[in-house]
Amino acid sequence: MTTEGLLVPPGQGRVVETAAQRVTFKVTGTHSRTASTFEVEVPPGFDVGAHVHTRSEELFYVLDGELDVLAFEPRVRTPDNWQKWESTSGTRVVRATPGTLIVVPPGCPHAFANPTDTPAKMFFQASPPPDHERYFEELLEILDSGGPPDHEAIEALRRRYDITQLTPLKHR
Repeated sequence: MTTEGLLVPPGQGRVVETAAQRVTFKVTGTHSRTASTFEVEVPPGFDVGAHVHTRSEELFYVLDGELDVLAFEPRVRTPDNWQKWESTSGTRVVRATPGTLIVVPPGCPHAFANPTDTPAKMFFQASPPPDHERYFEELLEILDSGGPPDHEAIEALRRRYDITQLTPLKHR
């Protein structure tokens, strides 16, 4: 951990990229004890799959494009399609547009997907660091292997990083 401040200009940061996602690391555990911060480009057809963390808190802010987002406990956790979930209070999945902020406390099921034909971009913050940094690096290695996602490898990875997968990750 450094005592120097950090300024990351637009377009800067360490980039990890595959056909499934592009993640730019803006702030890592090297510069913050409280959160890792990323800019994430979500391609058309990408669905992170519904999941839950017991320790992590996350914040998403949509910068460009549109994403379907979930951040609630559903009446029933069906294993196939989180986009049809509904909470006991009637909350449903929302189409998030630029300026939408989503905060996900520990224990809250959540997901995002890009159902459109254009890429979306979001600011993403995860606390505490550095778990999401390592998770992104390893996930993108799996997704970059070609072909459909290896769901067994993704499930094992997610278990290591406090992620309980509720529906599968998908990408075109």
